[in-house]
Amino acid sequence: MSTIEKVQEEILVEEQLENNHEIILYNDNINTFDHVINCLIRVCKHTSEQAEQCAIIVHYTGKCAVKTGSLDELKPQCTRLLQLGLSAVIE
Repeated sequence: MSTIEKVQEEILVEEQLENNHEIILYNDNINTFDHVINCLIRVCKHTSEQAEQCAIIVHYTGKCAVKTGSLDELKPQCTRLLQLGLSAVIE
């Protein structure tokens, strides 16, 4: 393996590690399905189908990973979900 190939491989591994975070959305007894769906569409850029599926998973299992990415990408999205009244954390 050449030096260039080694560097490229290291970059790919580093990118995978950076994207190893998730926003976890938790169920609550306050927010409606419509509110959760609208928040996921606006903040996480979900399609309406994705948002609806996540809302159903959260409702029945108590939580759902709604977005994967780098910590820098997810922090503002998680903060916005919290500001909109949802329960979410980054793991």
